[in-house]
Amino acid sequence: MAPQAGAPRLVLLLSGKRKSGKDFVAEALRSRLGADVCAVLRLSGPLKEQYAREHGLDFERLLDASTYKEAYRRDMIRWGEEKRQADPGFFCRKVVEGISQPVWLVSDTRRVSDIQWFREAYGALTRTVRVVAPEQSRRQRGWVFTPGVDDAESECGLDDLEDFDWVVENHGDAGRLEEQLQSLVAFVRSRL
Repeated sequence: MAPQAGAPRLVLLLSGKRKSGKDFVAEALRSRLGADVCAVLRLSGPLKEQYAREHGLDFERLLDASTYKEAYRRDMIRWGEEKRQADPGFFCRKVVEGISQPVWLVSDTRRVSDIQWFREAYGALTRTVRVVAPEQSRRQRGWVFTPGVDDAESECGLDDLEDFDWVVENHGDAGRLEEQLQSLVAFVRSRL
């Protein structure tokens, strides 16, 4: 169950493929709402921290978009899956500890079990946002298909989910993206 202290007013679970722009959308929303209102949470943060600790690696370097992180990505995915199989809410519980802002943006929701945990913990406060971008746009952002990564549950676990509350198209049309962000911001503000 979720911690009671610092309970949110709204939880937005962002998901999408690698290089679709999940972090970009999350940061754009936070900049419009303000850091005092909105916290961006990354489930990969506690995962990477624990993985680094157990494997004697540099946690800070695992957080950036470097070749260092990519060298460990496949094993990190395997290790994370083992942790989730033992305790599906392990990383979800870790990421919400001590968060005081009323709006939580989870920028890297990747599995049905992540969505289930937040829905069980926070009920109707939980909404889903799928960030989509065509492969061409993703390639322009540096994406290259990697076997064992792009075909793993961490990338494909939500592909068949059809009931997202919002779908944000992030294909390079700045005007269209801004319209979608404004719509989301208006919804968030209506919940505060």
